[in-house]
Amino acid sequence: MTYSFPSDRRTGHVRPSPVFLLIVLITAAGGALAWDADIDSTQAKVGVFLLVVFGWIVSLCLHEFSHAYVAWRAGDHEVEVRGYLTLNPLKYSHPVLSIGLPLVFIALGGIGLPGGAVYVDTTRFKTSVQRLVSAVGPASNALCAIVLLLVIRAFGTMAEHPAFWCGLSFLAFLQITAFLLNALPVPGLDGYGVIEPSLSYQTRRSLDQFKPYGMLILFAVIFFTPLSDVFFNGVYALFGLSGVPEVWAAYGSQLTRFWR
Repeated sequence: MTYSFPSDRRTGHVRPSPVFLLIVLITAAGGALAWDADIDSTQAKVGVFLLVVFGWIVSLCLHEFSHAYVAWRAGDHEVEVRGYLTLNPLKYSHPVLSIGLPLVFIALGGIGLPGGAVYVDTTRFKTSVQRLVSAVGPASNALCAIVLLLVIRAFGTMAEHPAFWCGLSFLAFLQITAFLLNALPVPGLDGYGVIEPSLSYQTRRSLDQFKPYGMLILFAVIFFTPLSDVFFNGVYALFGLSGVPEVWAAYGSQLTRFWR
């Protein structure tokens, strides 16, 4: 299936903000610290923490930017006015709910909770474009996971720079969790946005009231139901396809959450 977008849009409208560039710089600094650190050292813990946490924020920005960019190319000019094309995480919904809450979930359970939200006027688009706008968010997490795992598989080794490779493995693990969570057809999440155009008007109206509570529904499912095992089995199965040892991600999680 192909999608046709106006051809007169210029990528010059996409200007990464200083905030985003600072986050990328901090991520790189964390990676540099982890690169030269002994795996059990304080330097390793600080480096991996910065690499994973700020690397995760970078991926959040890319996730939300992908929604906004596709919508913009399809004709929703408001996303540019709202600042969504700058990759500034402070522009994506509420800073605490969009950035702070996902970071808390990483700290508590090592889960890449979906964060951020760009407002897109889906009434401007055809049904196929509405689905695409929703789908590109989880796809960006999947792409991040694939790229990270390919790099780790090609160059990673515990003989050299183990803290760095463990941290990068955990960051890839978080991308997989975010992909699967976002793909769930829960109101308020991207998976629901993909199927929403196919639902009847009455069904959409009934489910709209649950959209603000999508995050809470996820929290309850993941931490308080047997479906938690099903979810994490799926995450580990996808992670295992890369050939990267699961223990690398587990140790990266320990370094990131060094206070546990």
